[in-house]
Amino acid sequence: MADFLTPEQITCRTVAALDAAVGAGRDLGLTVTDASVLYDLFSVVVHLAPAPVVARIPVVLPHGEPDAVPRRQRAELDVTTWLAERGVPVLKPSPLVPSEPVRREGFSMTFWELAEEDKSREPDYAANSELVAGLHAALRDYPGPLSFLSAAEPRAVTDSLAQLAHRPELLDPADLDRAVREWRILEPYVRSRELFEQAFPGIDIQPVHGDSPPANIFYGVDGDRYSDFELITLGPVEWDLAGLGPDLEAAYDRGALGHGLRPLDKDVLGFVNAVGMLRAVATLALAPQLPVLVDYLKPAVEQWRSLPFAGGMAAAGQEYL
Repeated sequence: MADFLTPEQITCRTVAALDAAVGAGRDLGLTVTDASVLYDLFSVVVHLAPAPVVARIPVVLPHGEPDAVPRRQRAELDVTTWLAERGVPVLKPSPLVPSEPVRREGFSMTFWELAEEDKSREPDYAANSELVAGLHAALRDYPGPLSFLSAAEPRAVTDSLAQLAHRPELLDPADLDRAVREWRILEPYVRSRELFEQAFPGIDIQPVHGDSPPANIFYGVDGDRYSDFELITLGPVEWDLAGLGPDLEAAYDRGALGHGLRPLDKDVLGFVNAVGMLRAVATLALAPQLPVLVDYLKPAVEQWRSLPFAGGMAAAGQEYL
């Protein structure tokens, strides 16, 4: 498709991120002679060998809000440091460099302690979902400043839907019409904690991971660790289980019982599932930067079409609109 990055251009982006990470690492005093890319999708993850340090560099980003990435990175560094100090198993910021985002050659990056992955294990998402309850229990006392449901990225959703109005090859106009109408209903509850609490009385708000933590548990040879807190946010615990389905919801509830936490609320799950699916649809606007998203998101779009309009909020929440 026109203006989609070619494989060669994506390779150049990866190499540029690698070079920026190497240069930044050396400037910070690290010995880097054999750097290698460990992962490359939305972010490029680089081992700055022989230093036991991993750099993570976001490269696929929504347009606008240039300060959003370093702001999120700073919050991620703060919360993982706080959790690690309390004995919670997390991938930790590297102690060999300052714990702050570094900007170089147009990239904003963070530096993490190298951990050896146990590549023999397959993901067990039910077990991971149970573990998330322990993370929620630990996060309840986190004192750092966080915004309500910033992980939903409301501005990015609005901007992405506007972009998709000019990209019918990415999203059918009928689907776009539904998405825009759904977002008109859901957005107020995403942007306003007060409106959310009116719609869902009695649901507590606390720090949550923000980015599907059952899919972001790192299997290390020395134990499992929570990882990737880039979207740390205030919200209902249901946000972290959005879109995972009844089996994993039940697994979380088992873990919650063991930690003295409440079970998941079905009405809130309906809301977060609707927002999560709409975010997936809006992510199609990033396909020119990452063409594999077209095929990757196709099942999500098909699932979204089969779901109740706006997760039922259109009927249930009229008094707040």
